[in-house]
Amino acid sequence: MLKSIVLILFALSQTLLAEVKEPTVVVGVLIRNKGHTLPYFLTHLERLDYPKHRISLWIRSDHNTDNSIEIIKKWLYFNENHYHSVNVEYLQDADKYENESGPAHWTSERFNHVINLREAALNHARRIWADYLLVIDADAFLTNPRTLKSLISKNVTIAAPMLKSDGLYSNFWHGMTDDYYYERTEDYKPVLNREKKGCFPVPMVHSCVLIDLRNKESDLLTYNPEYNKEYDGPKDDIIIFAMSAKSNNIDLMICNEETYGFIMVPLDQEEGVLFDLLQLSNLKLEMLNEYIDLEVDSKLAEYVEPVMKDSLGFDKIFMINLVRRPERRDRMVKCFDELGLDVQIIDAVDGKNLNETFLSDIDFLPEYADPFHKRAMTLGEIGCFMSHYNIWMEIIEKGYETSLVLEDDIRFEPFFRIKVRNLMDEVHRLPNWDLVYFGRKRLQESDESWVPNSKYLVEAGYSYWTLGYVLSLRGAEKLLAAEPLKRLLPVDEYFPILFDRHPEANWKGHFLQRDLVALSAAPLLLYPTHYTGENGYISDTEDSIIVQNNTRDEF
Repeated sequence: MLKSIVLILFALSQTLLAEVKEPTVVVGVLIRNKGHTLPYFLTHLERLDYPKHRISLWIRSDHNTDNSIEIIKKWLYFNENHYHSVNVEYLQDADKYENESGPAHWTSERFNHVINLREAALNHARRIWADYLLVIDADAFLTNPRTLKSLISKNVTIAAPMLKSDGLYSNFWHGMTDDYYYERTEDYKPVLNREKKGCFPVPMVHSCVLIDLRNKESDLLTYNPEYNKEYDGPKDDIIIFAMSAKSNNIDLMICNEETYGFIMVPLDQEEGVLFDLLQLSNLKLEMLNEYIDLEVDSKLAEYVEPVMKDSLGFDKIFMINLVRRPERRDRMVKCFDELGLDVQIIDAVDGKNLNETFLSDIDFLPEYADPFHKRAMTLGEIGCFMSHYNIWMEIIEKGYETSLVLEDDIRFEPFFRIKVRNLMDEVHRLPNWDLVYFGRKRLQESDESWVPNSKYLVEAGYSYWTLGYVLSLRGAEKLLAAEPLKRLLPVDEYFPILFDRHPEANWKGHFLQRDLVALSAAPLLLYPTHYTGENGYISDTEDSIIVQNNTRDEF
């Protein structure tokens, strides 16, 4: 008897130690007029870190006016044999629904069609005894390859990865009105911004949802309002599904422990593909701020339109970068590629390479001490100044009338190109200007006035940072004419002195000509990628050797 028990326990232990296959997953996708996003969507779907032989694809595409079906067919040609099975149907006879005014217009016929397709995907997954169904839209990009494994590990009936956009939109609601529509609550932003991390029950998840079909309660879920006699809301697939979960006490969980991916904001009826392309560009820039690429597999690259580059109306655009910071350079180059900007990259003067011979040719402002740390200048601050100084000299040498100067730790505001053009239209109508901040740290906001008859410009007050600024030829001449190398201080202190808004009267006294005309974009067009104290924050100016004024004891 004892021997039999031992043998049974041994067999059980061996079973537990045996390698268990991953659950089977059906990925259900509806695609319509997404040719401009499909290469990105399909690339990241393909790159999910999950055994493809455990995944079945269920794809439907209809009522297209673009090349969506062509892209799907090419992708499947290269990939369908890697998956367990592929169930795909196309409707190519009709390019719009009856009474539809445009691709972003949702008629009742369209809602009914989508509801039927969602229900068909759910029933297909049940019929083939799949363990899970991943319902995902073609404008949801899973940039995190671990997404599917991570959601499965939550061990809940309904789990959705929180997806970010370039605004406040996401794939979940934290509140719902009595008549079944979106309601913003104070709990929304902390989850969206990942100030609170975990998996949270919410009234709505959509666009990318994993359903655990192994749980018996999942049999009660539906997209069809006819199966929920108590439902009296609109014919909307995501609302019907959420209400079927609620009526059966099934939690819809949104999970944000990791950055899972990104999502496009739905188009309004008046917006078209051009707006969607702008939004996609903004989204890619937002990802680059987090050092995440929205990539396209080379097999689909032909479907991505190359972005033509120009200088956005400036004579020259400069970007300053330390050679020993290649990751910043790479990110900025990708940003410029996305924005279509032709930029000259300037190798920054590296403070670590400055020697006594170089320093002997400059003099420091005698009274200067950092306002916050009460110290002299650092080698990094000297290198930063010289990097900007060299650009000012090139502007004068080449005779550039307007130049944009950028640093390499910046993020661009959405619709950057459009905003720059609108701003510069105002600037060029002004009779007198020298410098325009695109990004800065405002230190005395109450001391700033709007430029007369302007919607986008204020007169700059005392400011820090030189993230990005436009400089006129005359402005560059003024910056050099003041001979700053004879009384050196950090560049972001130098600017406010020359436009006579610096609070240190003694410092200003060393510069008799203080007539630089400085303005600022309002709102700003550039911000830092990281702020002091944040993860990933690096300062090559502050975190370097302090140079003792005049004595240069460090050497």
